[in-house]
Amino acid sequence: MRLVIFTEPQQGASYDDQLRIARHAEELGFDGFFRSDHYLVMGEGDGLPGPTDSWVTLGALAVQTSRIKLGTLVTSATFRYPGPLAISVAQVDQMSGGRVELGLGAGWYEPEHKAYGIPFPPVKERFDRLEEQLAIVTGLWTTPVGERFNFDGTHYRIEDSPALPKPVQDPGPPVIIGGKGAKRTPMLAARYAHEFNVPFAPVDETAQMYERVTEACKREGRDQLPVFSAAQTIACGRTEAEARKRAEVIGRIPPEYPFYGTPAQVVDQIGQYAEAGATRLFLQILDMTDLDHLDVIASEIAPQLP
Repeated sequence: MRLVIFTEPQQGASYDDQLRIARHAEELGFDGFFRSDHYLVMGEGDGLPGPTDSWVTLGALAVQTSRIKLGTLVTSATFRYPGPLAISVAQVDQMSGGRVELGLGAGWYEPEHKAYGIPFPPVKERFDRLEEQLAIVTGLWTTPVGERFNFDGTHYRIEDSPALPKPVQDPGPPVIIGGKGAKRTPMLAARYAHEFNVPFAPVDETAQMYERVTEACKREGRDQLPVFSAAQTIACGRTEAEARKRAEVIGRIPPEYPFYGTPAQVVDQIGQYAEAGATRLFLQILDMTDLDHLDVIASEIAPQLP
């Protein structure tokens, strides 16, 4: 089981905060450091010092870390045009020496779109745009050097593109698609994804989504995806009291989410997701100042996982 530290900087984190936790995660041997792609605080809090752009942040982290994988869970297709997005991700992949992964989704949080003047189409159009973006981004990356890429869609048209720059990874950075939708999400994952992620769902629902993606892969004539993953909030402590304190700090009342308690309890909880088919877990860390939380996970939980 590979463990990724997953953060929500829009809740209130500077670049230095993200650099600190990313470097600590790297030192402790975590598989990746991922961040959300949001521009507005959710729930209580003022969000100070304000949002940071995900790909600007990851570009900086690319040159200030050396081993850990970097990515988004997930970039919103409403935020960027697909051509410039392909350029940005390819450039960050170059800067990192091939450590970038792209999570890409349709977008869902309307208030942040209103707050920063970003159009927010109806849900069907957002998914239509996502499908075209996936085709364009992967198409630009896989077009051989010296050839041109063209795309004529409903929402995007690409004409005579040199399809540059190229990422380090071939045929491109791994694409992560996630969600709980029963139809289009599994289909998009089967067509374009390296990894499918189920966010914040009970283990039975998570297993059901993996089955849907597997069936979609069969319909697309593709083998099962290389990676199934899940994302869950975590609050773990060496003792029950320490775990409860961490839960209280982030405003969560146990057992509101699956990964809570002492290391032994969390190992058992993670085991249920492993049995469902997950081989990678994104552990949502909401208190980014609590580096000792990462120490507990790395020293007390990770060694007990298969």
